[in-house]
Amino acid sequence: MIQQKELALRPKEECRWDLVSLGEVMLRLDPGEERVATARNFRVWEGGGEYNVARGLRRCFGMKTAVVTALADNPVGRLVEDLMLQGGVDLSHLIWVPYDGVGRASRNGLNFTERGFGARAALGCSDRGHTAIAQMKPGQIDWDNIFGKEGARWLHTGGIFCALSETTPEVAREAMQSARKHGVIISYDLNYRDSLWKAIGGQKRATEVNRELAQYVDVMLGNEEDFTAALGFKVEGVDENLSHLSTDSFRKMIEQAVAAYPNFKVVATTLRNAKSATINDWGAICYSSGEFYEARPMPDLEIFDRVGGGDSFASGLIYGFLTGRGPQYAVDCGCAHGALAMTTPGDTTMATLSEVERLMKGSSARVVR
Repeated sequence: MIQQKELALRPKEECRWDLVSLGEVMLRLDPGEERVATARNFRVWEGGGEYNVARGLRRCFGMKTAVVTALADNPVGRLVEDLMLQGGVDLSHLIWVPYDGVGRASRNGLNFTERGFGARAALGCSDRGHTAIAQMKPGQIDWDNIFGKEGARWLHTGGIFCALSETTPEVAREAMQSARKHGVIISYDLNYRDSLWKAIGGQKRATEVNRELAQYVDVMLGNEEDFTAALGFKVEGVDENLSHLSTDSFRKMIEQAVAAYPNFKVVATTLRNAKSATINDWGAICYSSGEFYEARPMPDLEIFDRVGGGDSFASGLIYGFLTGRGPQYAVDCGCAHGALAMTTPGDTTMATLSEVERLMKGSSARVVR
């Protein structure tokens, strides 16, 4: 195995958890081939940017993972719990918040998402105000117990969680500070969502929050919009719509980020060119130890459900580093896992490690018997 020069991981045998995620878990309502505004039936899934990474590592890669989150204690919350139990992520740090019967004080988040098709883009409609996790405050979680006594090798959180309220960035910072103290690797997915920030200060506030937290991050994840909108980095010659950012342009952006935050040991992103909702060029690039590593590009990748592709990229990438296989394997694994996750419905992976590794080797979609 390739020895990592910069990511100093705690020994697996000393830790209960390979990875702990911090973030909201919502109930996704999927209208299938229909549109949200005209649907008569919805299929339900659990999902959330940070949780999806922990679930991918557990279900596809066999890692031991846990999620720190909160749910209102009602039948919807119990449905989300049941879905998470099927995903195998440990729920011992799930906080149950009393429900008042209406949801005035606390409720569970809902996410209505259309898959899109052809010229019709995927569409998301969030219903997640005043949720249980949005009201989490510093001091509620004993992070030193999780990272110290129980032991964890990796903490993952991101910009979606930090956009939920005024207090969630404070909780993220508290978790990161404790993780740093206990030698835990910290990854952060910028995951900029204009809809989450626009009522609480917009892009300016998003930049302030993410720049403040970036100083604690070892592994920074994000696409071109994330790095421009959430961290404020610009690259000359790139159109403001960011419809397709070249690999060279993104390398320049990464170089800016690493110069501004020398604590970044790894920076990684997917490279997506959406020709239509169902045909995307797909790839990925990773910076580590002063070098760039690029996954094998997948032109004209057919998409069934694009939600969660970036999260599955993150879990594959993290698996590569957790197992000491080095940055090239990590970015290849993340790229393949993300591609496979977008061939199935729902936010979370249904792929197996053997399928991921076959795709990494360039295998075809010929039937496997």
